[in-house]
Amino acid sequence: MRIIAGKHKHRVLLAPEGRAVRPTSDRARESVFDILAHGRFSEQDACLDAMVLDAFAGTGAFGLEALSRGARHAVFIEKDRDARAALQKNIAALGETAHSAIVNGDATRPPRATGACSLVFLDAPYGENLSAPALKALAQSGWLADNALAVVEIAAKEDLDLPNSFAPLDERRYGAAKFVFLRYASSPSHR
Repeated sequence: MRIIAGKHKHRVLLAPEGRAVRPTSDRARESVFDILAHGRFSEQDACLDAMVLDAFAGTGAFGLEALSRGARHAVFIEKDRDARAALQKNIAALGETAHSAIVNGDATRPPRATGACSLVFLDAPYGENLSAPALKALAQSGWLADNALAVVEIAAKEDLDLPNSFAPLDERRYGAAKFVFLRYASSPSHR
């Protein structure tokens, strides 16, 4: 697993042993970031100067890719100790400690936000129906800025029941993964 593009292009990321982490393929991640880079959902690359949240972070591949491509800051939420250790090593190896924060916690029961994020990645374990509860909890805890873009990875055969305030923008499948692109609006009048 590696960083695809940007200032850390080709840098390798560590992953913990075992089943605690299911890394997204480089090809799928590249496709997602190509969509974000070409202004499909905004006037510019969605990563540029973004405040990023990487929930169910694992190795931190999504948040670190965003930092490599110009994001201002990334917050990583991860509850697994081994995954957090690998994530911390990845952040340090890329020299992104000053632009990163790790939250030891569960994305379905997050602590109060330290700041609202404009770009959110959610990669919950497949088949456990955690994505919708996590989106709702993250929004209620102040982690999502109004008009935030959320990219949710689920199994290709899974469905995502969207919580209120989230509007679907697009959906893409890459092998065993499905990516759902959403727009968050804190009040219905913004939709």
